Amino acid sequence: RLELPSGIFTISLDFELIWGTLDKPKHRRFRRLCTIEREQVIGRLLELFAEYRISATWCTVGHLFLDSAHDAGSARSTAADAPIFYGRDLIDKIRGCAVPQEIGSHTFTHAIFDDPLCTRLVANRELATSIGVAREMGVRMTSFAFPRNRIAHLDLLPQHGFTAFRGQDTRWYARAAERRWFHRAGHLVDILCATSPTPSLPVWHDEGIWEIPGSMLFTPSHGIRRIVPAKARVWRARRGLLAAAESKKIFQLWFHPTDLVVRQEAMLEGLRQILGIACQLREEGRLAILPLSGIADLLNQREPQHASSALDEVLSL
Repeated sequence: RLELPSGIFTISLDFELIWGTLDKPKHRRFRRLCTIEREQVIGRLLELFAEYRISATWCTVGHLFLDSAHDAGSARSTAADAPIFYGRDLIDKIRGCAVPQEIGSHTFTHAIFDDPLCTRLVANRELATSIGVAREMGVRMTSFAFPRNRIAHLDLLPQHGFTAFRGQDTRWYARAAERRWFHRAGHLVDILCATSPTPSLPVWHDEGIWEIPGSMLFTPSHGIRRIVPAKARVWRARRGLLAAAESKKIFQLWFHPTDLVVRQEAMLEGLRQILGIACQLREEGRLAILPLSGIADLLNQREPQHASSALDEVLSL
C-alpha cells in the first residue's frame, strides 16, 4: 500500500477558453464569459497564486499556444474570434508569475478521447501537436487532464512523456459515463450540504503513468448553481483539506478559469479563503502543496527514503 508522509493539496485548471464548449449548442453563450476570463480572471488568479505561494497546474488546450489564424494554418477563426481562440499572451503571463506555475496539456483542440471519432490516430495527433506548439515556446509538459475527464488511449500519454494525469473525481456522480439529471442533482446536494470531498491516493497504471484522482470541482455559479453561496464551496473544500491532512492523502481541487467569471468577486474570495486554509495547514507541517508534476516527481523517486526527504523539504518551505 502506498503511503505518503503527509497530506498533499494540488490545484489543476482546465485552461481552454472557448475550445471547451465548441461541440455544444451553448458555446455562443460562453463567448462573453471567455472574454472576461481573458481580460480579468487569468490575471487575478495568478495574483492569488503568487500571494499564497502556490504552484498550480494549468492543463492547457494546445491551440492557445498560437496567437493567430496564420499560425494555426486554418481559416476557422475570424479576427473578431481570435481573442477567445488564441492565448499565447496569456501563457506568457502564466509563465511570468512570481511563483512558478506548471503548464500541462489538455489536448490540442479539446478532443474528447473516448468519443468514437477520436481514434487512436486522432488522439496521437492531438498529443503530438500540443507538445510541439508548447515546445516552440520552451514549455515541456508532463501533466495531463482529459477533456471532460473522459479517459481513453491512456497508453499514449507516457509515450509522449507524460508522467501524471488527473483522474475522475471519486464521487459516484462524477464517474458516470453519461451524466443525467440525477447525477447533477447528487452533485448539487453535495455542494449545498457541504459534504466532505474524498481525498485519495495516487494510482499507478501499468502503461507507465500516475493517476491523481480529482477530489472536488470548484463549481461555477452560472445556471441553477447560482443559488449556491460561495461559502458552501469553501466549507466543502475545508473539509476535504482537513481530511487529506488527517489521512495523509491527496486533495485535488480543479476548475476552469471561466468558472470564476459569474459572481467573480464572491468566487475569487471563496478561492482565496480555500488557499488560506491550505497555507495554514502547510505552515503547521500537515500538508504539502504541489503541482501534478511535483507529485509525480515525488512518487518516482527510486528509494522510499528519498521520496520522504523530498516531501519533508517541501513541507519546510
